[in-house]
Amino acid sequence: MGPEERAQVVESLPAEVTYREMSPPEGDLHQDAKHRVLDVLRHHFRHRRRKAYVGSELPVYYPGERRFAPDLLVVFDVEPHPREKWLVSHEGKGLDWVMEVHSGGNRKKDAVVNVERNARLGVREYFIYDAGRERLEGFRLKSAKDRTYVPLRPKQGRFTSKVLGLEFEVRGDKMLVWAGETLLLESTEMIDQLKARMEKARLRRQAEARRRRQAETRQRRKLELALKDAEQQMAKMKAELRKLRPRKH
Repeated sequence: MGPEERAQVVESLPAEVTYREMSPPEGDLHQDAKHRVLDVLRHHFRHRRRKAYVGSELPVYYPGERRFAPDLLVVFDVEPHPREKWLVSHEGKGLDWVMEVHSGGNRKKDAVVNVERNARLGVREYFIYDAGRERLEGFRLKSAKDRTYVPLRPKQGRFTSKVLGLEFEVRGDKMLVWAGETLLLESTEMIDQLKARMEKARLRRQAEARRRRQAETRQRRKLELALKDAEQQMAKMKAELRKLRPRKH
């Protein structure tokens, strides 16, 4: 098959899954949790040297497998340009990392069926974030050649992703993502933080200007008092001189 024919085949594949393939809609909790992690990961890997594609609900095609669309996926060493689908035979590699987000719906699908499928396909790590129950599960392949998962164990509440070089922690109704001891922020949080810094800088400038004005006022008053005192001393000296002058007869 030539390049043009291959491109036509890729283009002909559906870029969306059918209603039968999709899980039932799970509402704002599911969408908010998914978009938060997506936003954090995209911003993080945008500033790394290693290329990484971070996607969401992208139809994925493995040879001989039924297509599926993970909530979140990461693939390394590929161009991060926008895509409508992920065709493994066309891209040259499969998924490196996958996360499914729950707030309800069919938990068995993600916790059983997807675990077996992702391990069989060689997805190196697979996470399940149950936002409704505020729980996180993680799985990693035993080895590069082995196609079975071992469950991950959290350390001090954090699950380590060796694939991403990050740690995940569920705290209340939020999924936190850590790079070492640095908490990664989503775009709105970074904007709020930047606004807070700008406001703090503005208040600091105002305080500095106020201190300068107060210092200038004190200096001016000090000079005014010194001038007044000098004038008083001059008046006394003139009075003394008048007393010393000889009187005319």
